Amino acid sequence: MAEQQQFYLLLSNLMSPDNTVRKQSEETYDTIPGQTKITFLLQAIRDVSAAEEVKQMAAVLLRRLLSSSFEEVYPSLAIDMQTAIKTELLAGIQSEGSSNIRKKVCDIAAELARNLIDDDGNNQWPEILKFLFDSVNSQDVNLREAALHIFWNFPGIFGNQQQHYLEVIKRMLVQCMQDQENPQIRTLAARAASSFILTNERNTALLKHISDLLPGILQAVNESCYCGDDSVLKSLVEVADTAPKYLRPNLEATLQLSLKLCADTNLTNMQRQLALEVIATLSETAAAMLRKHTNIVAQSVTFLAVVLLLPPPPCREGAAWAMSDELEDDDFDSNAVAGESALDRIACGLGGKIVLPMIKQHIMQMLQNPDWKYRHAGLMALSAIGEGCHQQMEAILSEIVSFVLLFCQDPHPRVRYAACNAIGQMATDFAPTFQKKFHDKVISALLQTMEDQSNPRVQAHAAAALINFTEDCPKTLLIPYLDSLVQHLHVIMVAKLQELIQKGTKLVLEQVVTSIASVADTAEEKFVPYYDLFMPSLKHIVENAVQKELRLLRGKTIECISLIGLAVGKEKFIPDASAVMQLLLKTQTDFNDLEDDDPQISYMISAWARMCKILGKEFQQYLPVVMGPLMKTASIKPEVALLDSNWEFVNLGDQQSFGIKTAGLEEKATACQMLVCYAKELKEGFVEYTEQVVKLMVPLLKFYFHDGVRVAAAESMPLLLECARVRGPEYLSQMWHFMCDALIKSIGNEPDSDVLSEIMHSFAKCIELMGDGCLNNEHFEELGGILKGKLEEHFKNQEVRQAKRQDEDYDEQVEETLQEEDDNDVYILTKVSDILHSIFSSYREKVLPWFEQLLQLIVNLICPHRPWADRQWGLCIFDDVIEHCSPSSFKYAEYFLRPTMQSLCDTRPEVRQAAAYGIGVMAQFGGENYRPAFTEAVPLLVGVIQSPDSRAKENVNATENCISAVAKVMKYRPECVNVNEILPHWLSWLPLNEDKEEAVHTFSYLCDLIESNNPIVLGPDNTNLPKIFIIIADSVANESIKGEDGCSKRLANVIRQVQVSGGLWTQCVSVLNETQQKAIQDLLNKA
Repeated sequence: MAEQQQFYLLLSNLMSPDNTVRKQSEETYDTIPGQTKITFLLQAIRDVSAAEEVKQMAAVLLRRLLSSSFEEVYPSLAIDMQTAIKTELLAGIQSEGSSNIRKKVCDIAAELARNLIDDDGNNQWPEILKFLFDSVNSQDVNLREAALHIFWNFPGIFGNQQQHYLEVIKRMLVQCMQDQENPQIRTLAARAASSFILTNERNTALLKHISDLLPGILQAVNESCYCGDDSVLKSLVEVADTAPKYLRPNLEATLQLSLKLCADTNLTNMQRQLALEVIATLSETAAAMLRKHTNIVAQSVTFLAVVLLLPPPPCREGAAWAMSDELEDDDFDSNAVAGESALDRIACGLGGKIVLPMIKQHIMQMLQNPDWKYRHAGLMALSAIGEGCHQQMEAILSEIVSFVLLFCQDPHPRVRYAACNAIGQMATDFAPTFQKKFHDKVISALLQTMEDQSNPRVQAHAAAALINFTEDCPKTLLIPYLDSLVQHLHVIMVAKLQELIQKGTKLVLEQVVTSIASVADTAEEKFVPYYDLFMPSLKHIVENAVQKELRLLRGKTIECISLIGLAVGKEKFIPDASAVMQLLLKTQTDFNDLEDDDPQISYMISAWARMCKILGKEFQQYLPVVMGPLMKTASIKPEVALLDSNWEFVNLGDQQSFGIKTAGLEEKATACQMLVCYAKELKEGFVEYTEQVVKLMVPLLKFYFHDGVRVAAAESMPLLLECARVRGPEYLSQMWHFMCDALIKSIGNEPDSDVLSEIMHSFAKCIELMGDGCLNNEHFEELGGILKGKLEEHFKNQEVRQAKRQDEDYDEQVEETLQEEDDNDVYILTKVSDILHSIFSSYREKVLPWFEQLLQLIVNLICPHRPWADRQWGLCIFDDVIEHCSPSSFKYAEYFLRPTMQSLCDTRPEVRQAAAYGIGVMAQFGGENYRPAFTEAVPLLVGVIQSPDSRAKENVNATENCISAVAKVMKYRPECVNVNEILPHWLSWLPLNEDKEEAVHTFSYLCDLIESNNPIVLGPDNTNLPKIFIIIADSVANESIKGEDGCSKRLANVIRQVQVSGGLWTQCVSVLNETQQKAIQDLLNKA
C-alpha cells in the first residue's frame, strides 16, 4: 500500500511545473521494471479514491508503455497477468464514472488490441470484439461511446475477420450515425467511419461497399460544426487527402457543404478555413474528378476571389496600416491569406484551362469596383493564380501587366500595395519572359511607387517587388537601368537611414537594403562604379544597429555587404575586406549571446560563405573563429513533441505525422549548405575540419525533417574526400568507410526523389574519387539489391501510369501530371546510370559477374517498345560496359548489338546519340569480335550525318557523335571500311561545335592524318590546308578545343609549320575572317 502511495506521489511529481522535480521523477520512473509499472499504473487507473489528474497521468503512461515498449514488456508477463490486464481494462471502461478517464482507458485498450494482432491478422484478444458488439448495442450511451472510441482509435481491430464482419461493422456505424437522441454518438460514429475509410484506403471493393456511409458523415460534419466541434470536418479533410475517390458518389454534396461552411461568417475562422481545406485538398488529390464538376468549382473559385480575399471588416484603414513599421500576425493568418493559398492550390491542381476562364471576368469586375477592398482582393487573386494558370496567362500577359501597373497609382495605399504584390509574384511566376517583355514599364512603375514617402508599407512592398524582378532579370536587360536604379535606391536609403535615427522606423530600409543586394547580385562587375556610394552607409548600419528590434535590418545589411563584395570581386572589395571581416568577427564574438531564433544567425552564416568565395585561400585564417558557431548551428536538434503554433507536421514514410518545432531548421539547413561551400572553395585548406564535419554530416543523411539538410549532407561527401586527400590514402580510406555504408543505405531509404538524385550523384562521384577496391562484398551485395529495386520500381511506376491512363477520370491535365512523374523517374534512372558508370570505370571487367543480376533489367530498358528515355539510358549503360569492360563485354553482344544498330536510325536524337557513341567505343575499345559490326554500322552513321536536318539544333549532338564514331572506326578499325573513300566526306563534316568531348577525339584523329601527311586530307599540293585552317579557327572560336589540352598543341604545331612557308601561309590566312584570324592567333599564343 505504501509503495502504491509513493507511486501516486511520483505521478504527481511527473506533472510538476518545477523542472528539477519533474526531471528527477522521470529518472526514478525510468528505473521501475516494466511489469511493476503496469501493475501500479493499472491500480492507479482503477482506484476510485485517486485524484483525477493522477489517474489521467497513469492512463497516458500506460498507453505510452504499450505503444513504445510492448515487445520488451508484455510477452514476458505471466499468462494470468496478461489475462488480468485485459479483464481490468474492459471492466474499467464499464465502471469508470469520469468520461475523460474512460476515453483514456479506451485508448489503452485500443493500443493493446493493436499489438495483439499477430502477423497473420489473428486478433489474440477475442473478448474485446465481443465487448465491442455488446457495447454498441447497449442501452448505456457511455458504453456505445466507448465502443466507437476504440474502433475510431484502431479501425483494424477485426484483423483477418474484417471481411467476415463487414456488414456488421457497416450496420453498427449507420445505426450510430442515426442516433437521434445523442449528438455525441453521431459525431463519434462519423469519425470512426472516416477512420475506417482511411485504414482501408487501398481496398477499392471495400470502399465501394461502404460508400453509403458518406451522407451520414457529411451530415455529422454539418451538425458538429454548429456545435463548436470541428473534429469530423478534420476527418473529412483527411479522407479528401488520402482516399479522395471514396467521395466520388457524393462529390457534389461534399463540395456544396464545404462551400456553405466556408461562407458562413457565424462559424470560427478555423472552421471556415478547414472547410476551404477540403476543396483545396481535393483540387490536388482528385483534380480530374473535380474538373467534371465545373459548376461547383466555379462557385468555389468565385467565392474565394470575391468573398474570402476581401480584407476583414475591422480592417485597419489608411494611415494606421500604411504607416505601420511591423508586419502583424494578422497579415499572415487571416482568412484572406488562407483564401490566397487555397486559390493558388486550386489553380495549380485543376490547371489554368479550367480556372482562368472561371475567374478572369470576376477579377476584371473587382478591379473596376469603386470600393477599394474589391480592387485589393482582385489584385491578390491575380497574384495567387499565376503559377497554376501559367500557360493561359502567359498568352494575355501584356494585357494583364498594363492593367495591373495602373493600380500602382491607385488612390488607396492598400490597392497600391496589392499591385506591387501582383507585380512581384508575376516577376517570379513568369520569369524571365516577364523581365524581357516589360522591364521598361515595370522598373519605372516600381521606382515611382518606392517614392511614396507617406506610406512606408507601400514603399517597402514596392522594394520587395523590385527584389523579385531583379533576382530573375537577365544581366544585359538590367544594365541600361543601373544608373537610375542605383540613384533611386541611394536616395531612399539615405532618407530612411535618417528616419531610422530620428524615429526608429526600419521596415522600408530593410527592404531597400535587400533591393540593393539583389541589384548588385545581378549586375555583378557592372556594380563597381556604385560601390563607394553604398559601402560606407552599409558599414555604418552594421556598426550601429545593435538594438534587438534592429536585428533583422542588421542581418539583411550583412547579407547586402557580402553580396556586393561578391558582385564587384576581390580587387575592388579588398580595401574594405579587413574592416568588414572585423565587423563580422565582432558579431561572431557576440554570437554566443544571440538567441536561437535571432535572424542575424542565418545571414551571418551565409555572409561568411560569400566572404570565403571572395577571399579564396586567404579566408582560411578565419576558420577557427567561424567554424565553432557554424558547427553549433548545423548541429541544432529539432524538438519533436506535442503541438502548438510554432510546429509543423512532418510525414515520415508510412509512419504517423510528427509535430516538429520549425524554428532553427532553416538555419540548420543554411549552416550545412555553408559547410559544403567551405569544403568546395577551400579544398585542402579545409582538411583540419573534415573529421568533425563528416561526423556531423553522415547521420544527417537520415535527417527527415528537412530536405535541404539531407541534400547538403550528400553534397558534402565527395567534397570532404577531396579535402582529405592531402592526409594520405589511409586517412582518406578511413573517411570513406565512415560514410560509405550510410550513403548506400540512404539510396535505399530516401523517400524524396529530388534528394535521392543528389545522394546517388554524390555516391557516384565518391566511387570515381576512391576508385578500384573502395567497395567490399557486403557493399556490392547491398548496392546490387538497391539498384535492382530502383529499376524494378521504374518499370512498376510505368505500369501504374499506364493504368491511370485507362482511369475514368483521365484527361489531358492528368497526362501532364503523369509526364512530370515520368520525368522524375527518368531522372532517377540517369542516376542509376551514373552509379554504374562510376563502378565500371573503377572496377572494369572484374565487376561483370556482379552486374549480371541487373542484366535482364537493363536489357528490358532497350526493348523497341519501351519509351525513348528508357532506350537512351539502357544504351548508355551498355556503352559503359563496352568502354570499360572490353573485350569481355562481347559476351553480352547478343543483347545489345542488334538494338544498337536499330537505334542508329531512331526517331529520337537522344537514342541515336547513345547508339552512335556505342559504335565509337566498340571501335576504340571493343576488340576483334566486334569487327563485323562496323561494315553494317558505318553506312547507317553516314546516312544520319547526311540527312537534310542533321544539323538542326535538336539533332546536332547526335550527328556529331555519328561523325566522331566514323572517325573512331577509321582510326582504330581501318581494315573494316574503305578509309580513302570516306575521308573527303568526313573532312566536309568538320568541325564539331557542340559535343566538346567528341571534338577532342575527332581533332586528335585529324592531327594524326595531317602529321602523317595524308594525301587525301591535305589535297594535291596542300590545297585543302585553307579549309583545314577554317576548321581549326572555328573550333577555337567555339571553344571546342581549349588552349591547355594536348590536341591544341598539335594543331598549333601544324599552323607553325605552315607559317614558315610564306606563300602557303598567306593563302591560308586570306580565307579567314576577322574572328577566325583572332582565333588562330589565340591558339598560337596559348598552345
